[in-house]
Amino acid sequence: MQKHPGEQAMKMLVTGAAGFVGSHLVDELLSRGATVVGTDNLLRGRMENLAGAGANDRFTFIEAELGDPDKIPDALLAIGPCDMVWHMAANSDIAAGARDDAIDFRDTFQTTRSALAICRATDARRLVFASTSAVYGENDEALAEDTGPLLPISNYGAMKLAAEAAISAAVETFLDTAFILRFPNVIGSRATHGVIYDFCQKLMADPSLLQVLGDGTQKKPYLYVAELVEAMLFIIDRIAGQPGRHLYNIGPRDEGVSVSEIAGAMVTHAGGTATIAYQDTDRGWVGDVPRFSYSTAKLDRLGWSPELTSRDAMLRAVAECAGEWGLT
Repeated sequence: MQKHPGEQAMKMLVTGAAGFVGSHLVDELLSRGATVVGTDNLLRGRMENLAGAGANDRFTFIEAELGDPDKIPDALLAIGPCDMVWHMAANSDIAAGARDDAIDFRDTFQTTRSALAICRATDARRLVFASTSAVYGENDEALAEDTGPLLPISNYGAMKLAAEAAISAAVETFLDTAFILRFPNVIGSRATHGVIYDFCQKLMADPSLLQVLGDGTQKKPYLYVAELVEAMLFIIDRIAGQPGRHLYNIGPRDEGVSVSEIAGAMVTHAGGTATIAYQDTDRGWVGDVPRFSYSTAKLDRLGWSPELTSRDAMLRAVAECAGEWGLT
């Protein structure tokens, strides 16, 4: 991934570029000297997330709805030869996808078909895909890349798994290399979804009450967004020249933190006066996996691990997001 002396700057396309992970990725790619084309439908992504990128003459933004592969804007298909496509775009509202399965079909699976079509049009032979722990479903074991069978319990997880399959098949036809990277819960500044984002919204609406989805015992690993981007680029740097399919879990080595811990930290940063109210269920919504842990042994062997534990990442993200929302 890194540019070498005398080598022409690489051209990257990032879908979901104005979103949470996508905007941080764009910033890092630009800092490494790449030319970046970003695209987003701006449903959840925000142009202010790309304020720094927009000031860089190596960045171009194209607003586009990729949920219909037959209506990809000509501007995206005509960007010229592209070294790599980073497909970060997807539905991030898992609960909404449970109520209407068309949402994940369109915004998670169909956007992947569009990303693959763009690879063909731009002669991009390498694709990086933001997958998820949700493809595993409920499993009491530490989840490793070869854990199976994969039985997701949400439409989001099902469509991410279908997208993985479509990308895998593309390696047999027109892709040289596919990186399928399964994220844990990612947190940090510019969040557009997730538990901390939800808590911020609720405390802004009513500073006296924090209503938690579920009983607070849900426990999952959390990774700070900057470390996620670092891990993705580390993987690509190490194995970009190797063809085929490369599947990695990315996450911390610990078993995570509970939702009740996050709620307590959030209330503390918001002044410490809000009452925390829980529900009588161990999951927040239909399709919620209440607890899981990752095996990151494969990534450890490659030589990367995060500096922050789940708890450290959570505390940093709570402070950042509370500041962004004006709750501190």
